[in-house]
Amino acid sequence: MSYKEFSELPPLLTEYLIYNQTVKNRSSLTVDEYCRDLCLFFQYMIILKNKLNENTTNIDSIDIKNIDIDFIRTITLNDAYMFIVYCKNKRSNSAKTRSRKISSIRGFFKYITNKKGLLTVNPMEELETPKTKKSLPKYLTLDQSVNLLNAIDGKYKERDYLIITLFLNCGLRLSELCGLNLGDIRSDNTLKVTGKGNKERIVYLNDACRDALNSYLKVRTADGLKDKNALFISRQKNRISRKTVQWIVYKYLEKTGIKGSESNGYSVHKLRHTAATLMYQYGHVDIRVLKDVLGHENLGTTEIYTHLSDKDIERAALANPLSKIKKRESKPEKED
Repeated sequence: MSYKEFSELPPLLTEYLIYNQTVKNRSSLTVDEYCRDLCLFFQYMIILKNKLNENTTNIDSIDIKNIDIDFIRTITLNDAYMFIVYCKNKRSNSAKTRSRKISSIRGFFKYITNKKGLLTVNPMEELETPKTKKSLPKYLTLDQSVNLLNAIDGKYKERDYLIITLFLNCGLRLSELCGLNLGDIRSDNTLKVTGKGNKERIVYLNDACRDALNSYLKVRTADGLKDKNALFISRQKNRISRKTVQWIVYKYLEKTGIKGSESNGYSVHKLRHTAATLMYQYGHVDIRVLKDVLGHENLGTTEIYTHLSDKDIERAALANPLSKIKKRESKPEKED
């Protein structure tokens, strides 16, 4: 746990987080999000149940470690909706963020009802998530992707080139790339990738990836490393951090005239969008194959990467067999 020590948490919440870490094999980032969401939820419940003023009470300072099952049994579905309203109005949480919080709440109450048997009825079973706006994810065009690769230079150009090449060709997640080890490089030109929930998958390295990898391995330092297994090494000879990789990507995006940031949509994750979109649009990769390449659990998640381009929409319209049928001109009637 990185958000709070277990000693600061209610015992039931600690058990739930450990359950997700061990039995459900959730990633540390996911478990940390559960912890943040549920801590805030219980802090708000204390405000609600004690009729405190939410405008003047410092919610982050509220101690929740003494919350027990008797307190939890007093929490109703309507209380949960009041918490979601608070998150929207007072914390300006987006629909996506509120949906995640609802998922955290439902997961916890399902656990204490079904797994622990502490509740006879789950009050959060009908807790609904808000509708989220479905917008097309941003991605780089083929020309922009080539320009991004061509912009890479400097002292660490081989490392940076391999990083962006793997993002654009293999669709890796940021955490997956930072977690790569030398031992994950296999002799059959594949790469073992550890994804969400520590699930492993094999990624094929095409010519561009192999060439970039060989160039980097020739210059990768082996002296004084603090993590000898790490594939990507930082300036300080540590395993490269997520923050450093983000900075590298933003730097080259801006160099090619694309301002990179989370706010405008062009982030490290958008290179994953780009890889999937280029494979789908140019390589005509089947969506089920793409699902395995990206390491998704269900097909529905993959579909956001296969959005149609304007040309696809135009092509679909022109493919309609009625597209060339025009109204026949009527013949003028003869006068008597």
